[in-house]
Formats: sequence, C-alpha cells, structure tokens
Amino acid sequence: MSEFITRCAIIGGGPAGYTAAIYASRANLAPILIEGMQPGGQLTTTTDVENFPGYPEGVNGTEMVMQFRSQAERFGADIRLGVVTDVDLTKRPFKITLDNGDRILAGSVIVATGASARYLGLPDEQKYMGMGVSACATCDGFFYRKRVVAVVGGGDTACEEALYLSSLARQVYLIVRKPYLRASKVMQQRVMEKDNIEVLFNCNTLSLYGEDVLEGAKLVENKGAENEREFDLPIDGFFLAIGHKPNTDLFRDKLELDEAGYIKVASPSTRTSVAGVFAAGDVADPTYQQAVNAAASGCRAALDAERFLVDTGA
Repeated sequence: MSEFITRCAIIGGGPAGYTAAIYASRANLAPILIEGMQPGGQLTTTTDVENFPGYPEGVNGTEMVMQFRSQAERFGADIRLGVVTDVDLTKRPFKITLDNGDRILAGSVIVATGASARYLGLPDEQKYMGMGVSACATCDGFFYRKRVVAVVGGGDTACEEALYLSSLARQVYLIVRKPYLRASKVMQQRVMEKDNIEVLFNCNTLSLYGEDVLEGAKLVENKGAENEREFDLPIDGFFLAIGHKPNTDLFRDKLELDEAGYIKVASPSTRTSVAGVFAAGDVADPTYQQAVNAAASGCRAALDAERFLVDTGA
C-alpha cells in the first residue's frame, strides 16, 4: 500500500472529471484523477457524438473522451485506473482509499462519478447498445431521422423523449407498462396530440431482435390477463427513458443528497455540504445530463477548488 498527497483529487473520469483535471492542472494543483469502473463515463456507450461544439463532423464517443484524457495528461494530471472503495470526508486532508490498497490524501475533492441509465435488464439491451439501443434521445435521436423508433417509459422524461424524437422520426411508439401515463397533464396532452406518436398501454418488452443491428422488439400486452398477447414491433431504434441512477452509493451519509440520490450543490457553485468537496457532471445534475454541460461543470468545480485552496491557504 502506498500513500499519495495532492491538493486536488478527482473521482470519476467522464467529461466532467477530465475537464476538471485540465483546469486543475493548469492551476498547478497537481490533481490525481481516479477513473473508476467505466473510464470515459456514459459517452463510451455512444457511437457518434454530433452535438458537442468543436466537432462539426461528429466524433466517436470513446475517441472523444480519450482526447479529453490526453489533454488533461498533457497539462500534468496524474490519471489512474482504479476504483475508490472508501472516502473519509470528516476532516482535511480528505482520505481516499483505492481498490489496490493505495491511499490518497487530498486538500480538496471533486466528485464526478456520473449517473447510470436504468435499463430493463434484457440481455439484448447490451447486444444492441449503440446499434439501435440508446438511453439518450437528445444524443442519438438525430441518427433516426425518418425512421421508426420506440421509447420505453410513462413519465415526463419518456414523454419529452418521445416528443423530441417525433420531430425527427417517421413514427414513434411509446411503450407504457401501465394503463395510463404518469407524466404531467400538459405532457400527456402534447403526446396524445402528436400524429406520429402512438402510445402502447399495458405493454412490456420481452426481448429485442435483429441480425447485425436492431430490427424490432417483442412485446407482451396485458401480461397475466385472459387477453394477454405477444406481438412483434418492427423498429429501428429503442430508447430507454426510465430514469438514471446517480453513482453516489459511496457518498451516502457523507454528503447531502436529494431524494433521488443526486449530490446537492450550492448552485451556481459546485460546493457540496462538506467544505472543500465539490461535485460536477451528472452526479449532481438530474435535469440536463449532457456532455457539454458536464464538461462546463467540471470547469466550475476546478475553479471552485482552486479558490477554496487559496482562501484556506492550503
């Protein structure tokens, strides 16, 4: 076991974490960034990113985050593969323990562990990930222009995704397991008024099918009832809109979280409930959850950390 000292430790390696590392490095904070179980974050599950400024022709998601990483390393960030198993935020320096037994002592901490999309648990979801299955209509909807897609979910998020896709796709199916929508009345009305959105109530997805790419979904209607029936729904895209889970298990009882588990920050800053600890990206953002917004908050977190260290003389 080894012990390392840094003025700024960054937990998480997505757009927020890498951007924080770029800014913290340029501020001579000599940051140590621990990438976690999924280096690059959710962008690595996206094929092409076309809505991030500076990439007029689009860019592969994995390639993009590797460019972020290289840029952070260019300025001297110490980026390490590893998983944080424990954090002690009760006093400074904060103590961060890694899965290999190493310990990092940090004058400040930036949490950028992101959020994970909720999936149905079908084995086919991973098979067609990036090949027809997506958890972000804003990210990937553009690739389904004039095509047929389905959105799973019955809340506001699902309705928003369906409405967004309806402006691009030829036909949108909204697969809802209940006999009603949980969304607000306004969202329900907008969905029902859209000619190219069809709501499939009382339907559950059993599986997905296709040769090399997604070609359709097998659904069951009125599951368990006398009139239960299974049918195939030919589609080109399958969008999950059943929510995200912030990756905050490590910080329960250590940082103040909201009811959904997202880290609370003193907006517009990135300050958390513990002085010297900051949060950036999707882990503190239940609303926007876009790479460009995560990167921007990573910048703010690094600036906040730098100011904190200056103010405290650390």
